[in-house]
Amino acid sequence: MTTASGIRGLIPLNDGGRFVWAVGGLSLLAFFALFMLESSLAALPFFAFVGTALYGWVRHQSATALGLSLVTTLVTVTTFGLIIFFLVEEAWPALEYEGLGLLLDQDAGWTFSQTGPSSFTLLPMIYGTVAVTVVATLVAAPLGVAGALFISEIAPNWAREIVKPGIEIMAGIPSVVYGFIGFVVLNQYMYDHMGLVGFGNFFIVGVVVGLMSLPTVVSVSEDAIASVPDEMKDGALAMGTTDWQTMKSVTVPAAFSGVSAAVLLGIGRAIGETMAATIMLSHVKDIPNPITDVFRNGETLTSVIAFEYGNAGTLHLDALFASGVVLFVTVMVLSVGSQLIERRMDQKLGGDR
Repeated sequence: MTTASGIRGLIPLNDGGRFVWAVGGLSLLAFFALFMLESSLAALPFFAFVGTALYGWVRHQSATALGLSLVTTLVTVTTFGLIIFFLVEEAWPALEYEGLGLLLDQDAGWTFSQTGPSSFTLLPMIYGTVAVTVVATLVAAPLGVAGALFISEIAPNWAREIVKPGIEIMAGIPSVVYGFIGFVVLNQYMYDHMGLVGFGNFFIVGVVVGLMSLPTVVSVSEDAIASVPDEMKDGALAMGTTDWQTMKSVTVPAAFSGVSAAVLLGIGRAIGETMAATIMLSHVKDIPNPITDVFRNGETLTSVIAFEYGNAGTLHLDALFASGVVLFVTVMVLSVGSQLIERRMDQKLGGDR
């Protein structure tokens, strides 16, 4: 563990460095305090901090670089904590009003009244989010990993120079465009040729969101596969394995931590997708019967926030913040899960990659 004396040994803090730290730290604390008090004088300590940082960068660069690194780390952690606090504080009235029924009550409905009792539950939206995410994962995971293997291990150089930029361009297409194409083309096709009643269903939204997640899965998986040492592949080929056997038995297992992280990132993209789901779904707050019927319409946690926040009252808005809390917890669980998978694979492979 790095101690304070170790830091001072690495980057000496002379009198000038201590002065920069002291003035910069006090200026930053004053700015934060005045900003929280909504004072018009908050700009003064901010400019003092910027001026101190510029002076320190010219005269005491090492000490200033260390100080700015600590500041950015503290700001990041503080911002994360404030986001958690704000979400929970705004969602608490809805959690207090409905209790566990907010997450478990299937029959509560979605009714908000200014004069009478309100009744609401997030269970249909949670189901819709899960249904869309499962379909999107079934689309993005196999296609994304296969595409990464093709780019990294199979494609000749000329094909790689075409395919990889094309996939990256897909990531730059706005989600509203994907949603519009899905609504106009795919929804219309299923309505005309498959006999579906009405527009919008979880399957089509999942397919579109899965295609949107492909660039993330392909890019991250390709980086992980490309990082596998050539010696491992050459050794397998020297033992007489085919290219496919090498990819299946050596390359993918060795890069599994990165590939799994890519898939989880794709799942996170699917869970957090808003515009495509908002455009394509008709916002029916119900759980299909049977529950496995993904060709029904519904709502997701993100689409209900985007569709209703503009007209939401007090308790209604609190319920939408509760949706945000559920999304936040879900993404955090996925992040922790990806770290556990990576640690397990590192231990299994016996490496410190």
